[in-house]
Amino acid sequence: MVEVDGVAVPAAFALPVDDARLPQVVQGARRGVGEEGDRDGEQSASEIDELPPAEGGEVLEPYEEVYIETTPDVLGVVVEMLGGRRGQMQEMQDNSSGAVRLRYLVPTRGLLGFRYHFLTATRGAGFLHSNFHDYLPLAGGRFGRAEGSLVAWEPGITTTYGLKNAEERGMLFLGPGVEVYEGMVVGGHQRPGDLVVNVCKKRHVTNVRSSFKEIDDRLTPPREMSLDECIEYLGDDELLEVTPTSLRLRKRLLDTRTRGREDKRARVALGD
Repeated sequence: MVEVDGVAVPAAFALPVDDARLPQVVQGARRGVGEEGDRDGEQSASEIDELPPAEGGEVLEPYEEVYIETTPDVLGVVVEMLGGRRGQMQEMQDNSSGAVRLRYLVPTRGLLGFRYHFLTATRGAGFLHSNFHDYLPLAGGRFGRAEGSLVAWEPGITTTYGLKNAEERGMLFLGPGVEVYEGMVVGGHQRPGDLVVNVCKKRHVTNVRSSFKEIDDRLTPPREMSLDECIEYLGDDELLEVTPTSLRLRKRLLDTRTRGREDKRARVALGD
């Protein structure tokens, strides 16, 4: 057990992404666990299916008042991104410098990981600030992603050769020389559905010399995600392992065969 703001938290706990203080709670838990590599000292955060109803039976969730300043050329992209996160535009103004100012009401869960996408869309030239607004009626179901995950096939140390093969299927979250285990999420798949990959695969040794540096140069730098981005990425069957020094995404069921049987059983149930 660890204590966060005077509240005892078990070694494995589930928190809703709708909680406005989720990143702060997890960060507090990180300071109370053991060293990296101590599996007993890890914390696992996940989503829950729904929020408890408030008084009167209506489900409420926290909203943020978001202030944005950006340039007109990316305005459409920013508005589309906020709309996809169920944001409600309250005001739009043009200022004397040629920039556009926006004021939105956005569910707090819709802002998790949004800063990364916002900075990417505005090429670092946008301004974003938010304050807690109020608890308002729940804005629809949970936010889902269309793409699946790249999942490690076996435990071991990642190799450049294995990562190069996996990189062709999506975006990597780690580089070579990193210890992974079966069921660990190592990247994002570019298509729907998960894909099991062998990122620890080694090149067969031959008498022909080859330049490994060329492969290193061709590897795209992995995406390093913050706590907010990891929470946003979480799928229904995934967990976020938290230690004081690292964040690791993983499947709830680590065994590949067990996970495959459960997926098949779920598809059959849906077919019925």
